[in-house]
Amino acid sequence: MAGLYFEQFEIGQSFRHEIRRTVTESDNTWFCAATYNPAQIHIDADYCAQTEFGRPLVNSIFTLGLVIGVSVQDTTLGTTVANLGMTDVKFPAPVFAGDTINSVTTVLELRPSRSRPEQGIVTFKHEGFNQRGELVATCLRQALMHRVPAK
Repeated sequence: MAGLYFEQFEIGQSFRHEIRRTVTESDNTWFCAATYNPAQIHIDADYCAQTEFGRPLVNSIFTLGLVIGVSVQDTTLGTTVANLGMTDVKFPAPVFAGDTINSVTTVLELRPSRSRPEQGIVTFKHEGFNQRGELVATCLRQALMHRVPAK
């Protein structure tokens, strides 16, 4: 399904995204390397064995990107202009290699753009859950969206 235009969203509209993804150790290692994040808590299994978690944590920014990424097909694919910001980012539970993440997106606010009449701003709440239904990530995202093209 292609993304929706600004006018096609409704406040309170919720999307339970069909795409789920199991996170691998390679995903985490690659992401840490690509972003130059050498934190032991993500890449050093021996170090992590001595922590309360007992194993490496998946980088939280990877988790956030995955939670938002799986929403694109249902919400903003081809209809978004740009992300304007993300706020209220929280990671209430850790993600480990082998966890399967699924996402839910809810539309919280709609506002026509004051400076761009062909566009509007949508505030999305993204929530990511692991295979046990535990909330692992949440954020609010403001996206500048195209309006339905004039004919």
